[in-house]
Amino acid sequence: MTRSVYFMSLMILLIGMASCEDVIEVDVPTESPRLIIDALIRVDTTQTTTLVTVKVSQTNSFFESVPPANLQQITLTNLDFPLGGTDPPVLNEVETGSGIYSRLFSTAYLTQGRLFMQVDFEDKFFVANAQFIPTVPMDALENGDGILFDEDDTEIIVTITDDPDREDFYLFDFDFANFLVTEDEFYQGQEFSFSYYYDEDLMPGDEVAVSIMGVNQDFAIYMDKLIEQSEGGNGPFDTPAITVRGNFINATNIDNEGTFDNTGDPNNFALGYFAVVQEFKEVLVID
Repeated sequence: MTRSVYFMSLMILLIGMASCEDVIEVDVPTESPRLIIDALIRVDTTQTTTLVTVKVSQTNSFFESVPPANLQQITLTNLDFPLGGTDPPVLNEVETGSGIYSRLFSTAYLTQGRLFMQVDFEDKFFVANAQFIPTVPMDALENGDGILFDEDDTEIIVTITDDPDREDFYLFDFDFANFLVTEDEFYQGQEFSFSYYYDEDLMPGDEVAVSIMGVNQDFAIYMDKLIEQSEGGNGPFDTPAITVRGNFINATNIDNEGTFDNTGDPNNFALGYFAVVQEFKEVLVID
């Protein structure tokens, strides 16, 4: 076969292959941008002050990054024990354009009374209520040598003693955006031990920070849903793949005269949750 004939045959083959290609259009989820408010406030009650930090962003199209939200204002008020003055305490943006807002509060301000957060954004305001939820410390945090699915899995063992005088829900943070929710229904007032296995490639000498937090039933259900939908992703506080409704409502048109709630506009709400929880944290060295 001469070079010219070979070249012509190759061109015909390539043209034929190109003519067989179809353009496939993929429909991706579309929705108007929605505010995301990450307002899980972790409180160490051994400290006299607590730095409250809230991250606010917006949902975006399916393949784009999540942009920070530029708020008009965000405030945190204790309705039962307000600070002096008439204006509610304002959280300030840490860095312009970061979408991260913070303020130092006394721990006592956060651990008693009814707490009220208001987020003002684009002439709308979103509100949520919370009360401090206590928890128990970890009795023990230790290495294990068990295997779940793979010999490279890393086991740790957590032991707690449940408070017999109340119904408890616990949120565990195992680092690397790994979370677990449990309730004391089957170990009320008892010592309880369980294993947790890391998929991450941990080596001897590595450190993991493990936290236990007290949550109420509503927040436990919310976190369960977030954890379920984020499996295989980067964690439950990333942009939700589906809409999981938290406790922020759009109160823009609530006037306390003729309108007392937002039931007439049920889909107009912010994503995220406002919760104030006691946290105990320990660091474990992997062996």
